[in-house]
Amino acid sequence: MSAGQSLRGSVAVIGAAESDLGLVAPGLTHFDLVGQATARACEDAGISKDEIDGFFCASSYLPFATLDMAEYLGIRPRYSDGSNVGGSSFVSHLLHAAAAIEAGLCTTALIAYGSTQRSDGGRLVSPTKLLPWEEAYKPRYPVSMYALAASRHMHEYGTTREQLAEVAVAARDWAQLNPAAFTYGRGPLTVEDVLSSQMISYPLTSKDCCLVTDGGGAVILTSAERARDLHAKPAYLLGAGEAHWHRSMSQMPDLTTTAALDSGRRAYEMAGLKPADVDVVELYDAFTINTLLFLEDLGFCGKGEGGAFVSGGRIAPGGELAVNTNGGGLSYCHPGMYGIFLIIEAVRQLRGEAGARQRDGARVALVNGNGGVLSSQATALLGTEEALG
Repeated sequence: MSAGQSLRGSVAVIGAAESDLGLVAPGLTHFDLVGQATARACEDAGISKDEIDGFFCASSYLPFATLDMAEYLGIRPRYSDGSNVGGSSFVSHLLHAAAAIEAGLCTTALIAYGSTQRSDGGRLVSPTKLLPWEEAYKPRYPVSMYALAASRHMHEYGTTREQLAEVAVAARDWAQLNPAAFTYGRGPLTVEDVLSSQMISYPLTSKDCCLVTDGGGAVILTSAERARDLHAKPAYLLGAGEAHWHRSMSQMPDLTTTAALDSGRRAYEMAGLKPADVDVVELYDAFTINTLLFLEDLGFCGKGEGGAFVSGGRIAPGGELAVNTNGGGLSYCHPGMYGIFLIIEAVRQLRGEAGARQRDGARVALVNGNGGVLSSQATALLGTEEALG
């Protein structure tokens, strides 16, 4: 058994929660949102904050995120990890936390994030600066980069704007079943609404782009053995993988293929699973093209087939594959770095706690985080006790 395979089922998520979302009350900071989410996750797990001895955090606001946030939370971790690879960081942290717990470096790990991006003026809060060889072309970061990927996919495979719009409509249909979804993301939406909305960067309109919200999230993990003694229903980590091939869009080897090809393969291999075994799929949908690319690269359909795959409501409520069941970054929330919310929704689906949007009999959930401009990918498979086999 490889070192990676030994992590299969060794740890479990025992607590998962969001902070207040949308446009938070005046005076709340991103620290406060992390605090809210952490307190709620501890309550969900049935543990005290003082039991946390591993801390994993990333932030667009704080260069020393683990130091600042741990100080605010009043925790003194004996192991901490501030790895920041963009919005996929928190899915990567699942793998890092599992390895740390398995190695005995900590026993109870907190992964946390918070942002007041909407209250801060509604603009992307990011430490990223355009690289000199791209800046001269004055791209609109990051939407121009994702628009390039969409345009190339349309050119190579005949993907249509209508097919991209179906992704946004499916996300909105899921969000209408989620009372936590941001108000602006809960109204009805049609393909024509998406196509006729303001063009931001061709071929992506405003409805092809994610929300801008405030929000925070927290996830707590511990060993599988300890998890079984707690009151919360565990969601076991079955497999995980991470990968990155480029940083800047001009250096992306193929605008239609992402490193999820590698991160997904690694996650499937560790879990001993394949796409057909997955019941619920949570993808980082900052833009509609993301969902097509990740469905292809993670093996749910062939390369170039994503547009046809999502057509006809296949990924909407009642469709063949449950994708982004909380409404996604397109219609639920998107406070700058979205990855932690993928995990929270996956855990709720596996516990049967998703209410009207619940996927019946969900045993295995896949999450795929994305960072930068399709730069970093992190994939994880979570499962119920039954999925452990």
